[in-house]
Amino acid sequence: MYQKDKIAAFIPARGGSKGVKRKNIRNLAGKPLIYYTIAAALESKYIDRVIVSTEDEEIAEISKRFGAEVPALRPRELAEDKTTTLDVVLYGVHAFLASKEWDSLILLQPTQPLRTAEDIDHAVEYYYKNGKRSLVSVSEVEDHPIFMRRFDPVGNMEKYLEISSTVRRQDMDKVYRVNGAIYMNRIAELCAETSFNDNEIGYIMEKSHSVDIDELPDFALAEYYLTSVGNV
Repeated sequence: MYQKDKIAAFIPARGGSKGVKRKNIRNLAGKPLIYYTIAAALESKYIDRVIVSTEDEEIAEISKRFGAEVPALRPRELAEDKTTTLDVVLYGVHAFLASKEWDSLILLQPTQPLRTAEDIDHAVEYYYKNGKRSLVSVSEVEDHPIFMRRFDPVGNMEKYLEISSTVRRQDMDKVYRVNGAIYMNRIAELCAETSFNDNEIGYIMEKSHSVDIDELPDFALAEYYLTSVGNV
């Protein structure tokens, strides 16, 4: 709870995965990947309820073992490749958070294991400081888009941004990317037109907290931070 507002964390975790099989419960530094997101949510001083949404019985059992709620398995048709995160969130809000007592939802994807409880709490504080405007977490990019190029239909290279790249790196504007770790919205405002990646305000996270698990090498990088650097 923040002041008088009740906040629910929502963690979508389906059983299927194209890149890495059973990714959400694959071992990372001795624990299932989803553990780290559940643990960070439970350690937050503002989150009142931690809900995992899954169609998979094993993921549900593991999530409950680590302290999350799994009120019910979601329908299989909401766990297909074409299913969007928004589809899952809207279903979960209708099924489990319809009561008016719930004010805000914080969406935490399980593929960001290095996001900490402190990241969550600072994001919540920033969200309320900015008048409960929708929030998305970002991190500074390493490769500036000023150097990006693309090919036109006949194979000629062209700039992706119409900006001169003849500029000192230290003079370039800082650029940030959506890192997928934290999204926060008013529950009453969630609708079919919601785009989480286009939320209004950006909460800046450390790049070392922003590893997104998509392929097997990402597990190695996350494990390095967890075991060698002590990121979490």
